[in-house]
Amino acid sequence: MKEDIFNIKSEAEFTTAAMNVFKHQFKNNRLYRSFCDLLYKHPSDVKKIEEIPFLPIQFFKSRNVLSSLNDVEEVFTSSGTTQATTSKHFVTDISYYKESFTKGFETFYGDVTEYTILALLPNYLERQGSSLVFMVDELIRKSHHLESNFYLNNLDELAEQLRELDSANKKVLLIGVSFALLDLVEKHKFNLKNTIIMETGGMKGRRKELIRKELHSILQEGFGAHAIHSEYGMTELLSQAYSKGKGVFETPPWMKILIRDTEDALTILPKNKNGGINVIDLANYNSCSFIATQDLGKVHQNNIFEVIGRFDNSDIRGCNLMVL
Repeated sequence: MKEDIFNIKSEAEFTTAAMNVFKHQFKNNRLYRSFCDLLYKHPSDVKKIEEIPFLPIQFFKSRNVLSSLNDVEEVFTSSGTTQATTSKHFVTDISYYKESFTKGFETFYGDVTEYTILALLPNYLERQGSSLVFMVDELIRKSHHLESNFYLNNLDELAEQLRELDSANKKVLLIGVSFALLDLVEKHKFNLKNTIIMETGGMKGRRKELIRKELHSILQEGFGAHAIHSEYGMTELLSQAYSKGKGVFETPPWMKILIRDTEDALTILPKNKNGGINVIDLANYNSCSFIATQDLGKVHQNNIFEVIGRFDNSDIRGCNLMVL
């Protein structure tokens, strides 16, 4: 099944794979089966991917979302305050994640060995179970560049390394959490020509939240960059979408974004309408591939999408099935 997922080349192949994954998870995931039963949705009744039930992402905080009886190899956890309940993603086959993020990166950026990867992810490094740190650590290893490395609070050292590599015409990827990138450009001024700046979002309580346009404007000026790239991923997903500027994201072939009505969670909206973001991530083969997130967004005609905000802290309207 893995080979089918990561070799999708058309919409028809995606639809076929998604329907097969839905049948697999309906059969093997007791929680997801119960959710579908409450909605009176059986695979025999589902004729297109828009009709597949999307599991509210909050279930990852309260239940073990598994479609496999195999031993768990990794447990990824979300960041959160001491009061917050964190999400847990139980991964029974870590090779799905490794293949997903490696092929996903290659889809948008080419061979990882072409890049020196510098990672500024202090809040993620300071805790256990970060899927982002796992991914970046693996990409750093695959880059085979001695200079590729993580940075915690040593901003001066990072600034010096950035300038040296960029002036030597080396291709560099600097991936960082938003507040740390802002800390860096407040302390240092750059004029980088060969470096991709990629933010992973989130102030994590360290700074006032900024809208993406304002954040990117500050970072563009601080780094001397033409555009700021972004990564859209989360603990509950094993795939990532990427933006090469202006906050407009693309997904790899095994991932798809649908938009649901904010008043009726079971209704999928047409393109160019704002609503809740539903994600199909076929790499989540052994957990759940159909997830209703708490993000708000819009899908455009060519299937690129943008994230425009989040639901508030209240439960997503239209879904009263969290009592499972």
